[in-house]
Amino acid sequence: MTHAPQARPLLEDYLDAWAGTDPSRKAVADTVVALARATIEISSLIAFGPLAGELGAARIDKGGGDAQKELDVIADQLILRHLKDAPVAAMASEEADEPVALAAGQPLIVAVDPLDGSSNIDTNTAIGTIFSVLPAPAGIDPASADAFLQRGRAQLASGYVIFGPNTSLVLTVGTGTQLFVLHPESRRFTLVTERVAVPPDAREFAINMSNYRHWDEPIRLYIDDLLKGQEGPRDVDYNMRWVASMVAEAHRILIRGGVYLYPSDARRGYTAGRLRLIYEGNPIAFLMEQAGGAASNGAEPILDLVPTALHQRVPLVFGSSEKVDRVARYVAAPESIAERSPLFAKRGLFRP
Repeated sequence: MTHAPQARPLLEDYLDAWAGTDPSRKAVADTVVALARATIEISSLIAFGPLAGELGAARIDKGGGDAQKELDVIADQLILRHLKDAPVAAMASEEADEPVALAAGQPLIVAVDPLDGSSNIDTNTAIGTIFSVLPAPAGIDPASADAFLQRGRAQLASGYVIFGPNTSLVLTVGTGTQLFVLHPESRRFTLVTERVAVPPDAREFAINMSNYRHWDEPIRLYIDDLLKGQEGPRDVDYNMRWVASMVAEAHRILIRGGVYLYPSDARRGYTAGRLRLIYEGNPIAFLMEQAGGAASNGAEPILDLVPTALHQRVPLVFGSSEKVDRVARYVAAPESIAERSPLFAKRGLFRP
């Protein structure tokens, strides 16, 4: 059955209206469109699944336990090819050790995680592409790592494309967070929601409970309090979710609310967190804040952090503002929640 596209703005139309005659905005719009076109190709390839070959086949271990899959590399190459036609001076990718120079003199640089959640390729679970658009800094080689060591608040646009039951693009250019869906016949991204807002009161949290024994005590206590449900300090029962695809978790939280935690822990390689600040933390944090939510490293807003390395890792908590703030209170000032958390006294973490 054929379904005609509804009379909704296309991504290009939305960006054209936003950019107007401003050349700086036009450059951002052209770059987002180039990224979107790359993800449409990635979406088509993913739809073939095993018919396209061994997309989930491991190629190399990128170090620190990050296995690189065949589709990681293909997605990276597709994005690079499309950005060559955009006003982008350099691209940094989670799949490459160093940035790649594109067009000299262009005003923008782009950081990408070409395929988030690639461990799920073989299981037909939602995966995605994450991107961050930054200004090319003056006086610095745009293809150097130093060019990308900018606070997240410097981002001009960020977003992700999630490849699930439908292919959706979630985008911010600093004027709220928008949701576009790829029409399966026209192969165009179409605006569905102009102002996505994180619901504040969802009773869901996402964390990998198998790492419980490795967490710092405040994180364990926070999760303990959630697990107590109606008998605990939150007074409500919670559901836990964990997909092992951050894009899938972020999308659910933007639509349904809740909180996501990937804290640092005591394991080797995890003491500074696991997710990448530039490729994952910053773009997701920008989207969350523009949707009325929040993102932190457990203490500070992610967007306020100054990166010190291209592939820097960071603990990450994001979701509704109230929930992110509560995690920060557990981490920074356990005495402030003592009256509601008797386990702190029991474990000797504060003096009543």
